[in-house]
Amino acid sequence: MGCVAWSLVAWARAYCDAGYEAGGRFELTFLFPVVVVAEALVGLAARAVGRCLVLHAPTPVRVFLPTLLVVVATVWLAWWLFATRGTLEGYPGDSGLCPPSNVPPQWPGWIPA
Repeated sequence: MGCVAWSLVAWARAYCDAGYEAGGRFELTFLFPVVVVAEALVGLAARAVGRCLVLHAPTPVRVFLPTLLVVVATVWLAWWLFATRGTLEGYPGDSGLCPPSNVPPQWPGWIPA
């Protein structure tokens, strides 16, 4: 999920040409390992919390809750990364393909960015 989140951030910046000059690409280069490690740590923490919450629960809950927490936590972190680092609002983009918010037009409107 960390690789997907980083790819989404890089795609949004490249498409809107906002924060994709040499300094922005340099930031993305060092952001990649941080994102992957953060996603892994969030996933492990969510799984541990889920297992602690369901110690004496029925079997379906013991199986389902930790998995649900991992999915929710990693998707939330990926969305947060895209919203904060991928769409640099107000950054002067040169491509002319995106509005001033630098959210690509292909991004679904029902998902906040």
